[in-house]
Amino acid sequence: MDRNQVIGFVLIAAVLIVFGVLNKPSEEELAARKHYQDSIARLNSAPVQQTGQDPVMDSTLTIPSVNDSLAAEPDTFALASTANAARDEYVIENNLIRLSVSTLGGKISGVELKNYKTSSGAPLLLIDNDTASFGFNFFAQNRAVSTSKLNFTKAYSSEDSLVMKFEAGENRSITLHYSLKPDSYLVGFDVKFHNLHELVAPNTSYMELDWKYAMLQTEKDLKSERPNATPYYMFSADREVESLSYSSSENKNITTRLKWVAFKQHFFTSALIASDEFEKPTNISVEEPLTDDAVKICAASFTIPFIHQPEVNHSFQFYFGPNHYQTLKKIGLNMEQLVNLGFFGFVSKWLVIPVFNWLNSFNLNFGIIILILTILIRIILLPLTYKSFLATAKMRVLQPEVNELNEKFKDDPMKKQQELMGLYRKAGVNPLGGCIPALLQIPILFAMFSFFPTSIELRQESFLWAKDLSTYDSILDLPFNIPFYGSHVSLFTLLMTVSILLYTSINMQMTAATNPQMKIIMYIMPVMFLGVFNSYSAGLSYYYFLSNLFGLGQQYMFKAFVDEDEIHRKIQENKKKPVKKSSFQERLEKMAKERGYQAPKKK
Repeated sequence: MDRNQVIGFVLIAAVLIVFGVLNKPSEEELAARKHYQDSIARLNSAPVQQTGQDPVMDSTLTIPSVNDSLAAEPDTFALASTANAARDEYVIENNLIRLSVSTLGGKISGVELKNYKTSSGAPLLLIDNDTASFGFNFFAQNRAVSTSKLNFTKAYSSEDSLVMKFEAGENRSITLHYSLKPDSYLVGFDVKFHNLHELVAPNTSYMELDWKYAMLQTEKDLKSERPNATPYYMFSADREVESLSYSSSENKNITTRLKWVAFKQHFFTSALIASDEFEKPTNISVEEPLTDDAVKICAASFTIPFIHQPEVNHSFQFYFGPNHYQTLKKIGLNMEQLVNLGFFGFVSKWLVIPVFNWLNSFNLNFGIIILILTILIRIILLPLTYKSFLATAKMRVLQPEVNELNEKFKDDPMKKQQELMGLYRKAGVNPLGGCIPALLQIPILFAMFSFFPTSIELRQESFLWAKDLSTYDSILDLPFNIPFYGSHVSLFTLLMTVSILLYTSINMQMTAATNPQMKIIMYIMPVMFLGVFNSYSAGLSYYYFLSNLFGLGQQYMFKAFVDEDEIHRKIQENKKKPVKKSSFQERLEKMAKERGYQAPKKK
């Protein structure tokens, strides 16, 4: 190890130590975490009386410091759990969503997005009554109470507003108010606890809001839908957005205040947004379902402050809608990050999405939009593509001399490398000249890889034989499954693979590549893409197919305009000119010579 490596390790250790000190939980956070864990332990260990009533309502959990006068009160919550056996639903709606609210728990029992359908053409439901649970949990009258088990009644309703109320005795109530606005996927949700402090244990400073539901399948391929579903959340302080695992089950206890939590599916999201922020801690989990009729099961448990006053109010908002970049961006809470644009998302954000939306404003077929988008991107990349072709042409002209040096110094790799560097320098050719422009094109290549599969605009949009450009285009469904390929044949993927093979073959000829191993790898890669892209978005395969075709056309156009004889003449002229060496080149050559002299001595 030299001095720089030692300094590097010391700096890394210092950064880790400072990071650990700065992120150490405060005493307040540790106390809140312990209070939360103790409450959960009491809930789980509470004995249940066998009276035939709901076990959550009938728990005999004893809470310290509860007023003795509460024991004499009628058990309002236990009675209310069976007071109204009939469970009705009330509907409010606007032009975008239809919301159903159940009397049981006063919870949202159904969410339908009017402008979207499932892959089978059925109404698209994000939530239904059988797969969702939602309720506030707290301690009252010496027992654990959950509003999800209480029976509410309708206090007021209109087309876009609904008030559900639970009477908890004389002049005591829990009120839930749902409201909608035109042209909005946001649902206002206001909660009011009136005089409930008389029943709630005096030492209770918070309650828990539990939300859990199984995501319903909305797309054609469940296997492709599951890897695109997981909870997201945003921290209040720095507005940073993070997510749980896409590939496996995960349970995370977050000890920092959050602004919102979202259960994201492939193209749609259900989110709960706090008017201020959610207190810490918040527990979020995701798990794989045991059945094939759901995508994933998501759950969140929020900490809600409870103040012992006659009126306790909390305001929230739900978002039930599409993962549409502009729609989410208008909310103003970084929710547009639910649209996963990948590592090179800045390219999609500042280039692809604006151009795509501009083309979409002309009401063109999306197949035509992708065609025009491909042409525009190819025009933007034209200077880089030309520089890459020109650098390749120079290397091709020098190839006979390179082969001669390889043969002459085949037993002395160090000498061969020195002679090759000298040849390139005299000829004025950069051996990496063809690679650098190609590397600069990678951000757009990968940006499109993330853009098309996540673009809801392509959902259920047809083009030619593809019925839905957001998923695979099957021209033949196989009665069996081929490992690494699937049980269907995607024609756009086949065309893309053929175009890549053709593009690779022509490039091999133009570059005069002689490495047989490299040739094998270059031909194996397209075959691997065939298996990977067979279940991907048809729009993505269609774009790569068009891009390869235009790339081939550009190659032939450049070949027609580039005179290799003239390039060879200029290279020979460059060889006659004196070569100016930079200090960096001189140091490299000096090091190479020193290593060359030391090698025989060591041997």
